[in-house]
Amino acid sequence: MTIRPFRLLVLCISLLIPAALCAVVLFLAGYAGQAISFNGLHFLWDETWNLGDLYSDPVTVNGYTLPMGAEYGVLAFIVGTLSSSGLAILIAVPLSVGAAIFLAEAVPVLESRARQKLSWLPPIRPVLAMLVELVAVVPSVVFGLWGIAVLVPFIGHYISPTGNGYGLLATAIVLALMITPIIASTLYDALLQVPKENRESAFALGSTHFEVVSKAMMPMVRSTLAGGIVLALGRALGETMAVLMVSGGGLNMLPTSLFSPISTIASFIVSQLDSAESDPTSMSVKALAEIAFVLFVITLAVNIAAKLLSSGALNVRSRKA
Repeated sequence: MTIRPFRLLVLCISLLIPAALCAVVLFLAGYAGQAISFNGLHFLWDETWNLGDLYSDPVTVNGYTLPMGAEYGVLAFIVGTLSSSGLAILIAVPLSVGAAIFLAEAVPVLESRARQKLSWLPPIRPVLAMLVELVAVVPSVVFGLWGIAVLVPFIGHYISPTGNGYGLLATAIVLALMITPIIASTLYDALLQVPKENRESAFALGSTHFEVVSKAMMPMVRSTLAGGIVLALGRALGETMAVLMVSGGGLNMLPTSLFSPISTIASFIVSQLDSAESDPTSMSVKALAEIAFVLFVITLAVNIAAKLLSSGALNVRSRKA
């Protein structure tokens, strides 16, 4: 069978993405190989991170050269990443679903009523949908500056019992604002694609508008909603600058409340990279590469789980004996 040049070109282009993914995995695993071998599995549940004395002579431990007193543990950063992203999803999903339903269902009704009095009124829904999408392209550093100038002082003065606004709650709120437009715009487009026959049939059976949306429309867009949540979660897990600006930079401590300072994996790598590059043994940089590999594995696991959930592979159905 002969392969036409166009098909061969398309095949090569389609293989670029998995090839790039494999290249990233191989690079992280290869570069962090010494750190992975030295740290072992306790790297994941040790919460102490210490670069050691970078100005004294390195020492040899178990055949590996590293600074005196160096210790590498990432449990605090894993917990900070998962807790901030999870809390952000809990905040963002209701807001996103409400915004999408409002744009798809409520705005047309309000628009028709307004045009009865103001016939010259231009379409409102496209403008509102565009505003929601524009929030998604705001640079993360802008959200971080807003968090420092507005959110952190508000939490410190009115919510936090310690008077410190930096921490898990501020991080989750900033992340929620950043990922809400992703979920809302994805779900909004999906709701517009629901066949009109489904809506009209539900209305004809006597369903209320709420029942039409919740029982006739939302079940049809569950996979799309799950995909939007995964996209948003991926951004939340990897967000760096905005988190670094409002998280408080908690080190070697697990969050005990919503107001505890935290560090996420991505923000910690950025904050520690300059200091790690001062390590003459390069073990600190390799340990940071190991942290990046952990973040990659977490993101990959989240995407696989979401794929299984959206396809129904993990659905548990009751069976009659």
